[in-house]
Amino acid sequence: MLKTVEGIYRDGKVELLEKPGDVEEARVIVTFMPTTSGVVNLPSRGIDQEQAANLRDRLGRFAQDWERSDMAAYDDL
Repeated sequence: MLKTVEGIYRDGKVELLEKPGDVEEARVIVTFMPTTSGVVNLPSRGIDQEQAANLRDRLGRFAQDWERSDMAAYDDL
Protein backbone atom coordinates (compact mmCIF):
# COMPACT_ATOMS: atom_id res chain seq x y z
CA MET A 1 0.00 0.00 0.00
CA LEU A 2 1.29 3.47 -0.91
CA LYS A 3 1.19 6.29 1.61
CA THR A 4 1.74 9.97 0.82
CA VAL A 5 3.19 12.36 3.38
CA GLU A 6 4.11 16.00 2.79
CA GLY A 7 7.54 17.26 3.73
CA ILE A 8 10.11 19.98 3.14
CA TYR A 9 13.50 19.39 1.51
CA ARG A 10 16.13 21.56 3.18
CA ASP A 11 19.91 21.26 3.51
CA GLY A 12 20.01 17.82 1.89
CA LYS A 13 17.35 16.32 4.17
CA VAL A 14 13.61 15.72 3.92
CA GLU A 15 11.68 16.87 6.99
CA LEU A 16 8.27 15.19 7.16
CA LEU A 17 5.38 17.43 8.22
CA GLU A 18 3.56 14.46 9.74
CA LYS A 19 4.55 11.01 10.96
CA PRO A 20 3.43 8.28 8.51
CA GLY A 21 1.89 6.25 11.33
CA ASP A 22 2.26 2.49 10.90
CA VAL A 23 5.45 2.68 8.78
CA GLU A 24 8.70 1.84 10.59
CA GLU A 25 10.97 1.43 7.56
CA ALA A 26 10.31 1.71 3.84
CA ARG A 27 11.80 2.73 0.53
CA VAL A 28 10.61 6.14 -0.60
CA ILE A 29 10.29 8.15 -3.78
CA VAL A 30 10.70 11.90 -3.37
CA THR A 31 8.96 14.18 -5.87
CA PHE A 32 10.00 17.83 -5.84
CA MET A 33 6.97 20.08 -6.12
CA PRO A 34 7.13 23.55 -7.67
CA THR A 35 7.22 26.31 -5.10
CA THR A 36 3.89 28.08 -4.90
CA SER A 37 4.64 31.76 -5.28
CA GLY A 38 3.68 33.78 -2.24
CA VAL A 39 2.60 30.79 -0.15
CA VAL A 40 4.76 29.76 2.80
CA ASN A 41 3.84 26.91 5.14
CA LEU A 42 4.59 28.74 8.38
CA PRO A 43 3.93 25.82 10.79
CA SER A 44 6.57 23.78 8.95
CA ARG A 45 8.99 26.59 9.81
CA GLY A 46 7.98 26.65 13.47
CA ILE A 47 5.86 29.83 13.21
CA ASP A 48 2.42 29.78 14.85
CA GLN A 49 -0.53 32.10 14.10
CA GLU A 50 0.35 34.58 16.85
CA GLN A 51 3.95 34.85 15.64
CA ALA A 52 2.75 35.25 12.03
CA ALA A 53 0.45 38.11 13.05
CA ASN A 54 3.34 39.76 14.87
CA LEU A 55 5.58 39.41 11.80
CA ARG A 56 2.87 40.84 9.50
CA ASP A 57 2.46 43.81 11.83
CA ARG A 58 6.18 44.52 12.08
CA LEU A 59 6.96 43.97 8.39
CA GLY A 60 3.84 45.79 7.18
CA ARG A 61 5.46 49.15 7.84
CA PHE A 62 7.89 48.40 4.98
CA ALA A 63 5.17 47.53 2.43
CA GLN A 64 5.05 51.00 0.90
CA ASP A 65 8.82 50.88 0.24
CA TRP A 66 8.61 47.36 -1.23
CA GLU A 67 5.90 48.41 -3.67
CA ARG A 68 7.94 51.26 -5.20
CA SER A 69 8.67 50.70 -8.91
CA ASP A 70 12.45 51.02 -8.45
CA MET A 71 12.38 48.05 -6.04
CA ALA A 72 11.43 45.69 -8.91
CA ALA A 73 15.16 45.33 -9.59
CA TYR A 74 15.35 43.09 -6.50
CA ASP A 75 12.53 40.73 -7.53
CA ASP A 76 14.77 38.28 -9.40
CA LEU A 77 17.57 38.12 -6.82
